[in-house]
Amino acid sequence: MNHEPRQPHIPQNLTRREVLFRAGGGFGALALAYLQAQEAVADTLQRPHFAPKAKSVIWCFMEGGPSHIDLFDPKPALQRLAGQPLPPSYGRPITAMGTAENALLPSKRTFKQHGQSGIWVSDWYPHIAEHVDNYTVLRSCWADGLNHVGAVGQMNTGAILSGRPSLGSWVQYGLGAANNNLPTFVVLLDEREPIGGPKNWSSGFLPAAYQGTQFRPDGNPILALKPPSTIGEAQQRSKLDFLTEINRKYSKTRSDDTELEARIRAYELAFQMQSAAPTAMDISKEPDSVKKLYGLDSPATERFGKNCLMARRLVERGVRFVQLYCGTGSQWDAHSDIEGNHAKMCRISDKPVAGLISDLKQRGMLEETLVIWGGEFGRTPMTEGTNGRDHNPWGFTVFMAGGGVKGGQVIGSTDEVGLRAEERPIHIHDLHATILHLMGLNHRQLTYHHDGREERATVNGGNVVKEVFV
Repeated sequence: MNHEPRQPHIPQNLTRREVLFRAGGGFGALALAYLQAQEAVADTLQRPHFAPKAKSVIWCFMEGGPSHIDLFDPKPALQRLAGQPLPPSYGRPITAMGTAENALLPSKRTFKQHGQSGIWVSDWYPHIAEHVDNYTVLRSCWADGLNHVGAVGQMNTGAILSGRPSLGSWVQYGLGAANNNLPTFVVLLDEREPIGGPKNWSSGFLPAAYQGTQFRPDGNPILALKPPSTIGEAQQRSKLDFLTEINRKYSKTRSDDTELEARIRAYELAFQMQSAAPTAMDISKEPDSVKKLYGLDSPATERFGKNCLMARRLVERGVRFVQLYCGTGSQWDAHSDIEGNHAKMCRISDKPVAGLISDLKQRGMLEETLVIWGGEFGRTPMTEGTNGRDHNPWGFTVFMAGGGVKGGQVIGSTDEVGLRAEERPIHIHDLHATILHLMGLNHRQLTYHHDGREERATVNGGNVVKEVFV
């Protein structure tokens, strides 16, 4: 019996062209199989829990605490009780500065009703007021943080203490990437870092690959992204492949090292971004009419307006979550001279935010893009010093537009002087649950096992504010 191994049939009369063609086809099949496997994994692990109403989020974060009672929540009683102590029925709140309440400070703003819905907006926001029929005003938000570090952290991560993932990281973890050339979660700053710094877009205990990526508005969006002119694409690709091979071998015995896996992904993404990121951030080819819409023709609104325009360009290209800060370093923090402080900050933010909503609507993108406006808390109806307002986490306003949100409505209310959420209180966990719901994610099912328990974005609470989209 012949026990020699069976030899594969090898055609003897193939031309060199046919050999190369068959070999090339084989490599192509390998690549196709890899891409199909990637898609299968993504479809299995990163599928929405239900049909999303929004594909992207643009969060306009007014850092420092804008005053709801001077912008979206008019209080006639505050005018009537001006100069008097806070009524005893409101209790004796401890302010962020550790002092007792002072006399009630009336608003100097003029409020008017706007749109078909008749929503009240102050004269500090004339452009944003034009879009009231596109957004829902949540007047009864409340938080736990009394100071900026804890409050900014909670608005971003759900907790006043550091270490938890930001909401953008949860969205990326739950839905995955929508493009191969740009990050899924991008952060745009105006002048400096926000209070708390990068922990506000950290992935916390989630794998490091889900953290936000800070883009710079001028020059290269990401430092060291552009390669030297002496290195060509083929050479760079070869180096990257070799580095990835070494890292993969090293990580086989260190499966719990998410930083290494994040670094591998970051190298690959950076290679893809070298052309995509500068193109996304290049607004030079935008029509002058669009630039004017965002306020790029005025020094006061140019910087934040540019960030708003770049946010639109990013979601156009498949970025799921963009957070842009206005007033980093707590510039909305009006402990004194609220008139001067807020007049400046409202002038900076009014036209750009309104321009963003207008531009998205004109392009047919507003229906699938959720725009959020708000800060980490509001401000007290009592004066601090002679003409300022202190921190108020007990009741403040956030508004949401587009992305499945029912426009032209107000949900909830604060008490008659604007100190505490009274009707339909909405905690930050409720706000986060609602945002996730609009993105097609159930906040109770979106979990990650950490330290022996199933963690979720809303910690131990959170209820979807269904009135937002009913």
